Amino acid sequence: MHAYEELTAAERRLWDAYPTGRPVDFRTGGPEDDPDGGADWGAGRTVRASVVAALLLGGNPGQAGGRPALRLAGARISGRLDLDGAEIEHAMWFEGCWFEQAVGLYGAATRTIDIKRGRLPGLDLTMARVAGTVSLRRTVLSGRLDLTNARLAGELVLDHAVIDGPGDWAVWAGGLAVEGSVFCSGTTVHGGIRLPGAQLPGGLHMQGARLLHRDGVALLAERAVVGTLALSDGFTAEGTVSLRGAEIADQLTLDGAVLQAPGLALDCARTQTGTFVFTPARAPSAAVDLRYARVVTLQDRPDAWPDTVRLQGLTYGSLHESGALQGRAVERRLAWIRRNPGYAAQPYEQLAAWYRQIGHDDDARRVLLAKQRHRRRTLGLPARLWGHLLDTTVGYGYRPWLAGLWLAALVVLGTAVFAAHTPRPTQPGQVPPFNAFVYTLDLLIPIGGLGQRTSWYWPGGTAAWLAYALVAVGWILTTAVLAGVTRTLSRQ
Repeated sequence: MHAYEELTAAERRLWDAYPTGRPVDFRTGGPEDDPDGGADWGAGRTVRASVVAALLLGGNPGQAGGRPALRLAGARISGRLDLDGAEIEHAMWFEGCWFEQAVGLYGAATRTIDIKRGRLPGLDLTMARVAGTVSLRRTVLSGRLDLTNARLAGELVLDHAVIDGPGDWAVWAGGLAVEGSVFCSGTTVHGGIRLPGAQLPGGLHMQGARLLHRDGVALLAERAVVGTLALSDGFTAEGTVSLRGAEIADQLTLDGAVLQAPGLALDCARTQTGTFVFTPARAPSAAVDLRYARVVTLQDRPDAWPDTVRLQGLTYGSLHESGALQGRAVERRLAWIRRNPGYAAQPYEQLAAWYRQIGHDDDARRVLLAKQRHRRRTLGLPARLWGHLLDTTVGYGYRPWLAGLWLAALVVLGTAVFAAHTPRPTQPGQVPPFNAFVYTLDLLIPIGGLGQRTSWYWPGGTAAWLAYALVAVGWILTTAVLAGVTRTLSRQ
């Protein structure tokens, strides 16, 4: 505890003002007030950190019924402000202040902490309980911000702050719980932000933020529970954005975002969200992982996706394209699915289910046909040949009208050839008259008969070979139709 007589003039001003919460402002209104030069501020605007701590811990409570608060502007805080484990009953506001050492509030129970336009080497709020807001608006931290397992009853405001922590992680906030919202608009972070398991029901708003961790993870929010996650309006991540297993109740938006990473730009595997808006400023520089994610509404743009999009297991309730032209929507969606590495049936079946849901059955069949064609490329030679036959004849059962076209063409061909030649009767005088059209149909129909095939025959020549060919083609067409129809019905 400091005796009043030992305090400097600047410290006495703060000491006397604290009991009533009166602001103490050492600023002169000139360029020298810039906290970047705070190390050079003299004794006239220097306050020892131990004096600040003494006030916050009840050193000068004032008269009963007063409303103490620490409001300090333009001061140089010398030494380390050590409040680890403290119970602080009153709020603290610092504006334009320069801190010589990091501020420690490890395990503290405190009220609102507001450091505006300040400069400090770090802030430790690990396991702290804050009955109010933590605000570092437009503040520069040259060290780490630690919020691991902290609990905030109000908001966390980092708008336009600059954080340059040591090592890979500039912000440690695993297990952070904030009852209000987290605002990081315009924030610049040199290093990664760690938020695994965070509870942010009020949302995480990072419009225009810049996270610079090129060779690592820029934002790690795995298994976090978030109301709304806004990575939009110029949000830039140089490094992976990992939201694996996160639960986002309302909306995840990357509208106007820039994602740059050497390997994986966005990891949303097993993420759950209501609306997923994926309309970045340009396609990410690396892969996007959406495996086993669950989305109620997916809103995207055809040119928004990178070359690799992992889609296996992704489910969605509806699809919407932003600014898309009418027509060719199925082709765009199929091109999207083909960005998935290798062959996987589920993305095709999910897309077909969506088209059936909205009543576009023809589009659903086109998707399922594309699935079979993609699958065919993964098969051995015999299976590929059979697949080509099914595709050509009946479109794997999704285009049964093709069989009708083949049948009509062969009937015309057979009728023309057989009408120009005269076959021989099997039992002269006891067979019905020859009819080239009916005879052709009889050859093409493998089951049953129309009486022509058994009554007339060709001893040889071109017509005989054509008759044999029509019998073989009839069997092939019938087999293909049955196989295609069976496959189609089994998927309904």
